[in-house]
Amino acid sequence: MAAAMPTTLLTPEPAMSPADALAALFTPEGRADPYPFYRVLRAHAPVLPVTDDLVLVTGYAELEQALRHPDLEVHDAAYNALHRPEIAHLPSIALFADSMLMGRSPDHERVRRLVAHAFTPRRLTALEASIERTARRLVARLAEALGDGGDADAMAHLAYPLPIHVIADLIGVPEQDREWFRPQVSALGKVMDPLLTPNQLMAADQAAERLLDYFAELVADRRRSPGDDLTSMLLNVRDTDEQRLSERELLTNLALLFVAGFETTAGLLGNALARVLTGGEGMAAVRTAAQAETFVEEVLRHDSPIQVTGRWAVCDTELAGVRLAAGTNAMLLLGAGNRDPGRFPQPDRFLPSRVTGRSLSFGRGAHYCLGAPLARREASVALRVCSELLPGLRAGGEATRGDWLTLRSYAELPLRLTTGSFTQAGRRLVESRRRPEL
Repeated sequence: MAAAMPTTLLTPEPAMSPADALAALFTPEGRADPYPFYRVLRAHAPVLPVTDDLVLVTGYAELEQALRHPDLEVHDAAYNALHRPEIAHLPSIALFADSMLMGRSPDHERVRRLVAHAFTPRRLTALEASIERTARRLVARLAEALGDGGDADAMAHLAYPLPIHVIADLIGVPEQDREWFRPQVSALGKVMDPLLTPNQLMAADQAAERLLDYFAELVADRRRSPGDDLTSMLLNVRDTDEQRLSERELLTNLALLFVAGFETTAGLLGNALARVLTGGEGMAAVRTAAQAETFVEEVLRHDSPIQVTGRWAVCDTELAGVRLAAGTNAMLLLGAGNRDPGRFPQPDRFLPSRVTGRSLSFGRGAHYCLGAPLARREASVALRVCSELLPGLRAGGEATRGDWLTLRSYAELPLRLTTGSFTQAGRRLVESRRRPEL
């Protein structure tokens, strides 16, 4: 049986230069296992100048500082206008630049404050029952696909559908439209990756236009018939409040929430399933809610779905003693910081019992991910439901990673079941799905 986790195909030499280690990250082998090259870069310096206008940041403390630094901004519309004028106007680039993901104070705080109403602890607690129902339904579908003894792809049956349904319920996207979103979001998300090709940029632009058109129609529908969803809530703010969103802000942030709401969570859940199935305990390691939650936290640290983000210096400044000229790009290697031995003892070991603090996977500071608690909850609920209903899950055929540098996720994660491994609850769930009325 092939292991679900990829092995390192490219090994750094003991005296590898920073330039070679960085170049290795842009190879398929380096993307399959970037962590040895992160170690090389961090050993040279936690803040490492590469060119006159690029530094790499790999240390945990230095990354925290960069993410909170008042002179380091996200790559917003101002950056695009100054440094990327040839693409600043493109639909995909402009969509992110006009959303709160790339917003700058004070607009960022205004938009984030409005959207945050959908992610309060009370709202997330209310969503948990819905998340569990959806997870059980999807695990039943996965069980059906596995029932004849073959492999089934966890990404297609569970890791992608669960967050799609959750964020769609939150935003108010009808059931019949949800499958359409996955290829659009995957195409648009590629614009955030350093490996972006011209063809991918073209596809991202087309996806951005389709998504904005879709949400314009959804907004028009909710304006006629409001519902109990985030779109209706933001629309009400848009039309009545002094701190209201512009129409452009409303549409770009709805698109952003859908992109952020499932691509990262799908990566987290796939990485977690792969890890649990290659560990010694199997699904027993996530049997209880507490076990699943600590397991997810260690997956976020050990194999984060988000590996890279970026900032730029809006003026001459300093980061951890390194001078940065105005316009310098800081490539923030979050995956490297999450394995910094100065923060996490034995960083390459997977230890769900760690109590040394949280990872950097959802960022820090003003741009800390609003959906982080929701992503954690979705992944932990899904793992626990799998353990309850399908304790005999095993790694199947060869898994394949998505070809991204920024996003660490599986494209395919085959699973299989050991003989007779359904629990009684799992059998009842599958049988209920087979009834004609369902």
